[in-house]
This record gives sequence, C-alpha cells and structure tokens, in this order.
Amino acid sequence: QVQLVESGGGLVQAGGSLRLSCAASGLTFNRYVVGWFRQALGKEREFVALISGSGSYFDYADSVKGRFTISRENAKSTVYLHLNSLRPEDTAVYYCAADATYRGVSTEDWGSWGQGTQVTVSS
Repeated sequence: QVQLVESGGGLVQAGGSLRLSCAASGLTFNRYVVGWFRQALGKEREFVALISGSGSYFDYADSVKGRFTISRENAKSTVYLHLNSLRPEDTAVYYCAADATYRGVSTEDWGSWGQGTQVTVSS
C-alpha cells in the first residue's frame, strides 16, 4: 500500500522560504512520478509541480515558475518542494501525490495522496 507523508509546512512572512518534504513508502519509488498540489480555502485543488521517477523531467504551474523548485532523493524515497519568494496567495494546504503512470495534472490523474501540510504566508 502506497503511503505518502508530507512535512515542512508552517507560517512564514511574505518573501520567505520553506522546504516541504514528501516521504513515500510501499512503492518502488524511482518508478513513480510525484507531484505537488495545493488547495486554498474555498478553492479547488490545483497542480503545482511534478517530477519524473528519474528526476530528469519536471514541470511547474505558471504561478510558481521561477519561485518553487521540485527535487527528489530516490535513495531516501523523498521528494522535496522548495518554496521561495512566498506570497500570501501561496497560502494553502500542500499535498503530494504519486502514480506509476503519468496521465496529466488533473487531480483525478493521480492514484495516491498524502494528508497534506499547511503553508501560511503572512503579508
């Protein structure tokens, strides 16, 4: 059974940085695409970033390009999301998701999800 556990969220001032972690178990980690999504209060969950199993391919939502960086350490079965130049509009619960097959960036394209970690950016 695939398990994903996010950590690293918190309260930060605008312009600050955080590093989120997603630790995985129950899967052959380097065969899974891993993505980050976020959901702000009252809004739908949206795609943020993804990284291929090998780490050689990644993609970002336009809203975070140049500010967020996704990376992975397959030896530790962990994916990271580095959040820089944070803005109040980045406030959301951040979720990691994984799937053995990349089908797209809609939430229904991903089979396994973590419980989420809260990121709050104050102005």
